[in-house]
Amino acid sequence: MQDQIFHLQYAMDTFYFLVCGALVMWMAAGFAMLEAGLVRAKNTTEILTKNVALFSISCIMYLICGYSVMYGGEWFLSGIQDVDVASTLTDFAGRDGGFEGGSIYSGASDFFFQVVFVATAMSIVSGAVAERMKLWAFLVFAVVMTGFIYPMEGNWTWGGGSVFGMFSLGDLGFTDFAGSGIVHMAGASAALAGVLVLGARKGKYGPNGEVRAIPGANLPLATLGTFILWLGWFGFNGGSVLKLGDIASANSVAMVFLNTNAAAAGGAIGALFIARILFGKADLTMLLNGALAGLVAITAGPDTPTALGATLIGIVGGVIVVVSILTLDKLKIDDPVGAISVHGVVGLWGLLAVPLTNDGTTFGGQIAGALTIFVWVFVTSLVVWLVIKAIMGVRVSEEEEYEGVDLSECGMEAYPEFSKK
Repeated sequence: MQDQIFHLQYAMDTFYFLVCGALVMWMAAGFAMLEAGLVRAKNTTEILTKNVALFSISCIMYLICGYSVMYGGEWFLSGIQDVDVASTLTDFAGRDGGFEGGSIYSGASDFFFQVVFVATAMSIVSGAVAERMKLWAFLVFAVVMTGFIYPMEGNWTWGGGSVFGMFSLGDLGFTDFAGSGIVHMAGASAALAGVLVLGARKGKYGPNGEVRAIPGANLPLATLGTFILWLGWFGFNGGSVLKLGDIASANSVAMVFLNTNAAAAGGAIGALFIARILFGKADLTMLLNGALAGLVAITAGPDTPTALGATLIGIVGGVIVVVSILTLDKLKIDDPVGAISVHGVVGLWGLLAVPLTNDGTTFGGQIAGALTIFVWVFVTSLVVWLVIKAIMGVRVSEEEEYEGVDLSECGMEAYPEFSKK
């Protein structure tokens, strides 16, 4: 009987991990649609190409070395070990009520779940540098980001390693349940470095410093992308519970799903109302970014707040993201999709919100973790961007930017029937 229970729980936990990983993989489609909708039509094909290519690069680089850097072991998945059935069965049989004290799932399923997080971090960079970056320069950066930069900070956080052998973030009380800082703020930090090296799009800022709006080409597509991301986030946060095969874990998963949805709704409404106050109208792009901000904000700790608490965390995130987008524009930091604000600024808020509902964390630990992630990813990314700029350049020519990077980088248009002949 114990053997049957063990096998059932192992199968359930592994299957749950895989399904959640598939949901997070589906977020790649969400990022692609969101970004394609928020850029001009002449840059759509390149955006789609980047999103498919970066996902593929992420999977290969994490397979070759990223997973081993993050969790130890040699290259090519040698660090992945499936459960030792005999020893785990002995441990399982000695526990009343099942294997409550740990997770039992396939090591390959763990890799699959982790690798889609890496791709998510890299997707954040894509939108921020859109409409003026060379495709191949971006892909070279993706190799370094997913193979080294992200896995190193992942080792210091989820991997349990010490920061350059000096201190452990876990000992300081740092907690990031599903990656507000480890995934989202890391991606935004790399994006910020890239944007600073690139500069703003031509025509974005006037001679007197005024901000000129550059509308996206397809808001229905951007809305679809947001809903896809919203759906995928249930796998992102829910899968981070790591298992499902016992009562406590099932209750935790249900609460994480509930709080994830509540925070997204709160973020959307918070952004909608602050936009109405500031602009006098309902701004769809701010509404979409508000929903994403709510999701980012709750990701650091979706397991401990009440549903009302999660909603309030999301509302604050929605307000923050609107203010941040406007502030970055005034600073002439050109981010076409608002990725730095959504994932970076609100990611920081998500980390700082955790101690409000989780007694096991401290504000000092959260700040230390946030600083470690930001400094490491921003500085290393800035160095990589500058090296790429020196070797091959990072920005397309002014003429190519005017014509659209679809033609210069991909040789095809997303909407050829609407082109002027």
